[in-house]
Amino acid sequence: MTENTESTYFFDYESPEIQELIAQFKNPALSDQEKAAGLYLKIRDGWRYNPYDIHFRKEALKASNIVQKKHGHCIDKSILYIAGLRGLGIPAKLHLAKVKNHIAVERLTEKFGTNELTPHGMVDVFIDGKWVKATPAFNAELCRLTGVEPLEFDGTADSIFQEYNQDGKEFMEYLEDYGSFDDVPFEFIQQNMEENYPKLKSLLNEAGELKL
Repeated sequence: MTENTESTYFFDYESPEIQELIAQFKNPALSDQEKAAGLYLKIRDGWRYNPYDIHFRKEALKASNIVQKKHGHCIDKSILYIAGLRGLGIPAKLHLAKVKNHIAVERLTEKFGTNELTPHGMVDVFIDGKWVKATPAFNAELCRLTGVEPLEFDGTADSIFQEYNQDGKEFMEYLEDYGSFDDVPFEFIQQNMEENYPKLKSLLNEAGELKL
């Protein structure tokens, strides 16, 4: 369990940037459940979801760098959430999967010929003696624009996806589960994207970032 509370290159919660992010939750009157739920909302809505924010540079996946942006990929926002949780002493690890998404992926479908997102990032959080899943990717504003209820997380039960939108149309489904990781598996993420998106490398700029 100690490996799920450690600071790492990617989950660098000892940095001033992450300490500032979690400062309001360092209140002994708050339970771990309240801290996890509060930080979830802060990250879900504080950074706009951007599925095209893809990069093949390790430093771009460092929590102290992600926090300085205004948007992020689902993996970015999961990394930020994990760093914050660990900084609060709450065990957390990265969970990756392949999903079929029906929200804000028009350009992805156009470029790659698929609406499958992989790897999709979420977070395993250990609270009150059990692991629960949280997905802070989709900000409330984007959800409202696309007619789907924002994902809520109260720290007691899994919160992983919205299966249908408000009109009953299919919204999201999980296709493959890659499991949990104590640290960011950078090489796995890069290889997974290359295998599933053969055209990806040709679309990266000189900084190793996708610009659509």
